[in-house]
Amino acid sequence: MFDIAWLGCSLSSLFLQQVATALFIHFGQVLGMSKRKDLSMATAKKLLPVSIFYNANVAFALASLQGINIPMYIAIKRITPLAVLVSGFLRGKGKPPTQVSLSVVCTALGVLVAALGDFSFDLYGYSMALTSVFFQTMYLILVEKSGADDGLSSMELMFYNSILSIPFLFFIIIATGEFPHSLVVLSEKTASVSFTVILLISLVMGIVLNYTMFWCTLVNSALTTTIVGVLKGVGSTTLGFVVLGGVKVHALNVTGLVINTFGGVWYSYAKYTQKKKMPRKIAPDEESHPHK
Repeated sequence: MFDIAWLGCSLSSLFLQQVATALFIHFGQVLGMSKRKDLSMATAKKLLPVSIFYNANVAFALASLQGINIPMYIAIKRITPLAVLVSGFLRGKGKPPTQVSLSVVCTALGVLVAALGDFSFDLYGYSMALTSVFFQTMYLILVEKSGADDGLSSMELMFYNSILSIPFLFFIIIATGEFPHSLVVLSEKTASVSFTVILLISLVMGIVLNYTMFWCTLVNSALTTTIVGVLKGVGSTTLGFVVLGGVKVHALNVTGLVINTFGGVWYSYAKYTQKKKMPRKIAPDEESHPHK
């Protein structure tokens, strides 16, 4: 059953991270440690969909974890590369190399096999996770497009995303009744040095994660970013099965996750060989740049 208070509490953490991100980038510019263009209302309007899809992705992802375990959540999110690939084809970016297409299909096939072995199947959880996949696909594609069309850096995209996310998240926190409660809890917890240290480390890690995600999408493509996420998820999935309690492991789960991981490795190899065959100065990522 959906717990809106739990969601509000989780989004409070995201709100804090977005505030920290905006302040970090702003003071970085003031101190001359980073560069970005001045805020533009026209650019903010163009990037508003990115922020909406980004936060919707997080919200639905958090909601899905109330119905499915972490290993299966990670497995379902690995469908994102296939969604990005299909979206790129429909937008006229041309057909990618055969090995790239087959490797992405392989990652999705692994998810299907793993799902067949999930005897704790929860329709609500799966629905929320699949909806999260849709929103993640959309915001990554928009990030890629924004970088190509507007020439924005990953730091600038992060700053706009944070500024635009703060009002949206604040509204949800108030709507769920978590604003006063979260503030009180935070005030009490910050009295603990260990909690403060962990909180600061978490905020920094969140900023670094978002920066690398935006940067990877701009430099490579939305598809490459999602495939890297597949490989990153190998460790998360393994820890989820081993460390977390209450997770029932079936042979199909393991088989599906192995197929899924193999697809991610295959994609990396296919991209590596593709780059090697191209002249060094004209080796664009075919999923990132449409054919003319």
